[in-house]
Amino acid sequence: MIVRTVACAGLAALAMGAAASAQNYSLNPNFGTFSLNAGFLPDPYTVNVVAGGNINASRLGSGCVGSISDAPDVRLNFNGGRISIGAESTSDTTIVVNGPDGRWYCNDDFDGLNPRVTLSGSGQYDIWVGTYSGGTAQAVVYFTEF
Repeated sequence: MIVRTVACAGLAALAMGAAASAQNYSLNPNFGTFSLNAGFLPDPYTVNVVAGGNINASRLGSGCVGSISDAPDVRLNFNGGRISIGAESTSDTTIVVNGPDGRWYCNDDFDGLNPRVTLSGSGQYDIWVGTYSGGTAQAVVYFTEF
């Protein structure tokens, strides 16, 4: 019985590792790396991206949805407190963020069809913008302290 429990725990760990490694935050971001300090201007700070990819974000759990790329779209090195990260597009987009704490944060339809997450803490934020129905779409990622 103990062997079976250990084997099940090992399989569960492998499965979680596979989900967490579905996105490769060690890759260079598709649209650049940016550094912002608390009180940055202009606020919001924006970056143009092409949303979408061929990976189903639901593999990450945490309520993630949409089609995203393997590499992050944008990397933000933030030195400050609270930061909101969102995307705007004429298409239905989603957002996936790997925070400085290593956790995954996702959103779909915060404001109409546009996603947004609000997080706290300094560090590296890796951001993917997905498309809900697949394909690609022009989008703008924004960072705001408001």
